[in-house]
Amino acid sequence: MSTTDLWISITALTLTVLLGGGAAVMGLFSLAFLDYCPPESCSADGAVTAVAAALLIAAFVGAAGLIITIIQFTRRKTAWPFAIGTLVACVVVLIIGAIGYAAAVGA
Repeated sequence: MSTTDLWISITALTLTVLLGGGAAVMGLFSLAFLDYCPPESCSADGAVTAVAAALLIAAFVGAAGLIITIIQFTRRKTAWPFAIGTLVACVVVLIIGAIGYAAAVGA
């Protein structure tokens, strides 16, 4: 097992966890301060759905990426592409969730 592979994988997965935690906090605050949502241009239910779906999907993608990376380590194969792919996939999912939130609140 390469030390570089190990460090890149650990760093990417750590960033994925930190990204998920930050996104959860931001999602909570974005919903908590959605006090005034005029029905003509804003859907509070749509905002909740966008945030919850993005966080849930990102959590599943992160867990799957972690499992696949650990499997690659146990097989003594290169694991960093899976860890980096997990980070990128989570970023994409969260960006799509943010776009959904913005569309729901009319921003």
